[in-house]
Amino acid sequence: MDGRDLVRSMKLVGSAGAAHGLRSVRAAWRRRRADAAGLPPRGPERARVPGPMLEVESGPGGGIVRFERSELRILVAVNGAVFWGWDGAGPEPSYALAGRCPEPDPRVALEPDKAGGWRVVAERATVAVSRHGAVEVRTPGGVVLRRELPPRWWEPVGGGPARWTQRSEVAADARFFGLGGRSSGPRLREGTYRLWNGGAGPGSPAGEDRAAVTMPVQLVVADAGTHLVFHDSSWDGTVALREGEEGAGSGHDRPGRSVLRMEGGPLRCWVAVGTPARVLLAWASLTGAPALPPVWALGHQHVPSGPGDEEEVRRLVSGFQERDLPLDAVHLGAGHLDGRRVFSVDEERFPKLGVLAEELRRDGVRLVSVVEPSVPAVPGDAVFDGGTAEDGFVREAAGPVVRGVARSGEVVFPDFTSARVRAWWGGWYEERLGQGFAGFWHDLDEPVSFTAFGERTLPRSARHSLEGRGGDHREGHNVYALCMARAAFEGLRASAPEERPFVLSRAGWAGTQRHGGVWAGDVGTGWPALRASLALVTGLGLCGVPYAGPDVAAPDARTSPELFLRWLQLAAHLPLLRTRGGWWEESGEPWQSGAEAAGVAEHARAVLAERRRLLPYFVTLAHLARRTGAPYVRPLWWSAPEERALRDCEDAFLLGDCLLVAPVLEPGADRRAVRLPRGRWYDTATGRAYEGPAQVLVDAPLARVPVFARGGAVLPVRGADGGTELEVWAPARGRTGGGLVVPDAGDGCEEPEIERYGSRWEGSRWEGSRVVVEREGEDGGCAPSRPVRVRGLAERSARG
Repeated sequence: MDGRDLVRSMKLVGSAGAAHGLRSVRAAWRRRRADAAGLPPRGPERARVPGPMLEVESGPGGGIVRFERSELRILVAVNGAVFWGWDGAGPEPSYALAGRCPEPDPRVALEPDKAGGWRVVAERATVAVSRHGAVEVRTPGGVVLRRELPPRWWEPVGGGPARWTQRSEVAADARFFGLGGRSSGPRLREGTYRLWNGGAGPGSPAGEDRAAVTMPVQLVVADAGTHLVFHDSSWDGTVALREGEEGAGSGHDRPGRSVLRMEGGPLRCWVAVGTPARVLLAWASLTGAPALPPVWALGHQHVPSGPGDEEEVRRLVSGFQERDLPLDAVHLGAGHLDGRRVFSVDEERFPKLGVLAEELRRDGVRLVSVVEPSVPAVPGDAVFDGGTAEDGFVREAAGPVVRGVARSGEVVFPDFTSARVRAWWGGWYEERLGQGFAGFWHDLDEPVSFTAFGERTLPRSARHSLEGRGGDHREGHNVYALCMARAAFEGLRASAPEERPFVLSRAGWAGTQRHGGVWAGDVGTGWPALRASLALVTGLGLCGVPYAGPDVAAPDARTSPELFLRWLQLAAHLPLLRTRGGWWEESGEPWQSGAEAAGVAEHARAVLAERRRLLPYFVTLAHLARRTGAPYVRPLWWSAPEERALRDCEDAFLLGDCLLVAPVLEPGADRRAVRLPRGRWYDTATGRAYEGPAQVLVDAPLARVPVFARGGAVLPVRGADGGTELEVWAPARGRTGGGLVVPDAGDGCEEPEIERYGSRWEGSRWEGSRVVVEREGEDGGCAPSRPVRVRGLAERSARG
């Protein structure tokens, strides 16, 4: 605690919240004292490298390469992914993997390589090991995609976990993506990125990109191919990236570089090579299929401001209905709780919560409750007493339970890295379901304790179960929210097996998609935050978390009506659409008065109506994400990673295979340039056709953002009668198209059959022609049973 911290703490103690201030100061002191006593000083360290190769032991799927001071285990799994681990590290145990490690590919074994090295040859990649421990990932044609230099460890002379560094090189033209949800992405430029959920802490590098969901996952796209690399360690660390530079014909390229520094944990890695779709499929097979959200969760959800009560919730929902604004869920924040218990509702303000929930459900609106991991330390409370009896709270290294500070006062934190604690905690969600809630969103799950100096994580020396292995918070911090989401998901599955659990998390790690989605509520304010929202959702999708979205704040002193509308237009095309603010309260109405305000209200109505119209398409994308790992939101290079111009485009995205969305990210803009991939694209507002690849200039009035449909696309949309119809965009002459539809009107766990449709021209210009749409099946094509509406027949085309 330095002098400035002390001054801030004294100001807080002297304010109206003196009691809270004293608790926060005391918690900060305890945290520092616990770390000083529980984390031994590193002292002198000894550097180590693998040394020269000594021998090789081949086995099914790979083998073991022994060096003078380390050994390397290599395994090719049946799904095509390649694993390697140093110092005897294996794929398990791992919080990232969904179940057991995939079986080894029996067709693969270590074999001699050039210059005295060894290699394994898989279907989509070759991994070669040099005599001194460098690891190369090559394409089947022999082009090097990534070269991992021999690692280096720093081991404390007196014992303890070793720090390690892994330096890597990629092609000069390569672009980096991933590392979780990064506001500066999706393309990650030169800089240092911290792998510590919840932002920077003391001593973190200046200028780093803060994120609530971090993971050591890199997706690297180059001319030669795409690969994903995952270093499976949940410890605190940093990744320093530098893009390469081509020699402009001189032949002296500077490769791109990645330097991963971890404070501990095993040095082990998974690599997948192929097209982006194949890479994400392999990643999903390793870390688990994304949880399927209920259909209502793909609609419009809203978080009212303030604590509120039952009547205020009714007025808010009535306000949406009176203004013909679609609404599918209302999220209740911490204000609906009694303030001293985690799962208990304030009965004075919500005396008949079950009745309210049933009324809203009849109108198609669900209630969602916030849950925080902090448990008020109140003896006599059922949750606190139950956790104490279970010995289920995180402890200091010296033994006492870690105590922090939250809005409710002094709190303790469940240790979700214990299966026993997860089962105990998950059981509490049954009570919330009985109160009428249909879903849950987790807040402050990094986990966070409030101090006089802002939010801080638990002491780094705090002890966790880590599935019985034991360890401290340096290893458990990043997986804490993942384990909390797992506890909720498994508890909900046990309590209501016929319904899909709905769990949103603020933080997470690799594999968090197995249990739900991510809400990005802390991207900031202003126009930069709008761009950051798109970057974060795109980056999460490339790391295997497809269901995500930002909070769209209602206009206030920091959010103008224009910014609100542009943010809403973007969010309406993202998987999670969640608005925030007291829209219909006098203090929070987003459009106050005048013609401009009324226009914003009308435009917002059109945006939400369009989201409702596209709901069948979002349902289809959700099912496809579960089955293939492909995100809803995809960068423009998704189907053509070799196109360099697309790799550098960050202000537009593909929504599935059929749509291209170009949001407006700058104030005052009524036109914008859009880069189109190869093929025919239709402006859905004007019907005008464009031929890609091209960059076109299109109108972007305040009422809408440019959205393009791929020529030949068959798009499931909601019809005027509420049923699903097929919106077909005419393919270019001489070409065909198609699309998929997954019918799903419920919230159950069934796996509906995928309907496949094709589109083509029939006839000739001279004899008369028409666009034909057929449902594809084993016995050939047949007429679709759904209504079909063909668009783009005017063929007014233009080239950029």
